[in-house]
Amino acid sequence: MTRLTPDICVIGAGSGGLSVAAAAAAFGVPVVLVERGRMGGDCLNYGCVPSKALIAAAKQAHLMSNGAGFGIAPAEAEVNFRQVMKHVAATIAAIAPNDSVERFTALGVQVIQEEARFTNRRTVIAGDYEIRARRFVVATGSSPLVPPIPGLEDVSYLTNETIFAQTRKPAHLIVVGGGPIGMELAQAHRRLGSAVTVVEALTALGKDDPELTAFALRNIRAEGVDVLEHTKVAGVEKRGRTGVRVHIEDESGARSIDGSHLLIATGRIPNIAALGLDRAGIKHDRRGIKVSDKLRTSNRRVYAIGDVTGGLQFTHVAGYHAGLVIRALLFRLSARENRNIIPWATYTDPEIAHVGLSEEEARKSHRKINILRWPYSENDRAQAERRTEGLIKLVTDRKGRILGASIAGANAGEMINFWALALSRKLSVRDVAGYVAPYPTMTEIGKRAAITYFTETTRRPLVRAVVRILRRFG
Repeated sequence: MTRLTPDICVIGAGSGGLSVAAAAAAFGVPVVLVERGRMGGDCLNYGCVPSKALIAAAKQAHLMSNGAGFGIAPAEAEVNFRQVMKHVAATIAAIAPNDSVERFTALGVQVIQEEARFTNRRTVIAGDYEIRARRFVVATGSSPLVPPIPGLEDVSYLTNETIFAQTRKPAHLIVVGGGPIGMELAQAHRRLGSAVTVVEALTALGKDDPELTAFALRNIRAEGVDVLEHTKVAGVEKRGRTGVRVHIEDESGARSIDGSHLLIATGRIPNIAALGLDRAGIKHDRRGIKVSDKLRTSNRRVYAIGDVTGGLQFTHVAGYHAGLVIRALLFRLSARENRNIIPWATYTDPEIAHVGLSEEEARKSHRKINILRWPYSENDRAQAERRTEGLIKLVTDRKGRILGASIAGANAGEMINFWALALSRKLSVRDVAGYVAPYPTMTEIGKRAAITYFTETTRRPLVRAVVRILRRFG
């Protein structure tokens, strides 16, 4: 067995792990990167990249059949599902070199393609290598959670790790789980010509503000996706040679749904089972590795970042964590996680995006808040593009400091960037009201919402009296 003594050992070559390894190598720090699966992790191979490529193809098909409002005759899209999936694969292939073994080796990272496990508090075994590093960073991500549904072990089912390998269009896709992954894939497959049913035990897109999710759910249902909320999956069984029958229960009783394919999209679980965390003295539970706000584990030599920590499970969070850990590892700088500045987006159509406190959270933590809204329908660019469904919702404290922002509508995922910056810099609505937005753009929607903060001021008798007095001076 070969012993390695790098300064840093990174376990997991997803977004967070790659960022740590690349940054360390850039400063000339000896670093070993261990990955048991595919370089790039879930985001590149099974998550963000393929799903957005599929959504883009579905959007193209949808636009072709919805041009009547612009005076353009609708054209029925002829979907070649195999070619759609080739587009998905080509998108992954175009990005993959950035995350490849070859690139990271060229950067100076020693890449070991084996499974890693701790044998004690300061040693990791990976294949024929024994690694004793000054510091370890665990960035092993998460995997699809497969719930204990009766009969599931006897049927073929898909997860986000297998659905993008399909080359035949599902005739009827049944999606168990109405979270972001489930709803994004449900709408995309419907637009590509599949019948789609979503079964959700609670409320679809339930982690976002219901005032905003209503826009997305209304549109998704209008496009033909059958969204069943507050519905339990009682069991599944085979139907014919390749189909599936899903038994459900809701307030009206028990019934069954027949489909051609079954997608399980009921959440994620951390990839910790094979790591030997107990031998390393690293505390963990079913949600993941327990870390401090500095992302340090109970073993002072070990940090953990990204999905494996059980917090917000987004690629950009892993990248954010990587930056904090690099500051601590290389420069001994104190860097604490601040979840209030983390945005997220759901790429349904319309999109939903959020950063900071929700209205409900703000009411619990602040004595007085202001809720500022502005609809897409009052925006000139949205009217020109016939994308008038949606609104922006700002939450401020009594002094006008921005506490949170939520957007439902076209380009919400792009527009939330501005508000993420505003929160990170602790800006107020006065700051937003003072900047100039190009016309016509949808970003004006946010500025108009911010300006409504001053509406009450215009009605105050004292302010009006001052204006009257000043007018007399010419």
